Amino acid sequence: MNHDFLLKPTTMLDFQNATIVDLIERRGWRNLDEYERIGAAYDFVRNGIGFGYNASDDLKASKVLLDGYGQCNTKGTLLMALLRAISIPCRLHGFTIDNRLQKGAIPGYIFFLAPKYILHSWVEVYYEGKWIDLEGFILDQGYLSSVQRKFGNRPEPYQGYAIATKCLQRPTVEWKGESTYIQKEGIHDDFGVFDNPDEFYAAHGTNLSGIKKVLYRYFFRHLMNWNVKRIRDGA
Repeated sequence: MNHDFLLKPTTMLDFQNATIVDLIERRGWRNLDEYERIGAAYDFVRNGIGFGYNASDDLKASKVLLDGYGQCNTKGTLLMALLRAISIPCRLHGFTIDNRLQKGAIPGYIFFLAPKYILHSWVEVYYEGKWIDLEGFILDQGYLSSVQRKFGNRPEPYQGYAIATKCLQRPTVEWKGESTYIQKEGIHDDFGVFDNPDEFYAAHGTNLSGIKKVLYRYFFRHLMNWNVKRIRDGA
């Protein structure tokens, strides 16, 4: 099967941007075998880009890299751009997730901003003749470890603090050639697969609109990121 169309740049997957080109060249990812290439890009997005809330879901990959943090949708865009740049076919799978899994990560006093069902996505890569789901990159290990320490004695499955998993202490988040997940158990709607994020957001928009979008972009997300930092630091 020819997947060349899943290697192309788009407006959002702008992997020809100089910052992305420079990152890949400096790290020598193109010299690795296929398994290691996927793992290198995956691990960079998982831990090199911290969990946090960007200005919007539909940012270009280069902007997410510049921000240095992101959530499911924005980190997914960056991961797709990096994968395509190193010749790994990939696509987006779109969903919504129940907003309850964001409680804790989003402070209670601004939780009213969150829609009941939040746009969500993961990345699918074509590896060894099959499609593999990649979702476990959303949370950096520092943040995840802090939540694990705080709630390690809670009964399974666990949902909260941007996590929805059957096993909080042993989630499938590391790249081992198989699917990875960290929010899968919170999925509500399944919108199917899209060739790129541009098509997904053109079809389904972003999570907020109107005054809520303005308040989020310029004020509330900064409080949310401050809260995420407190969690990561063990507060």
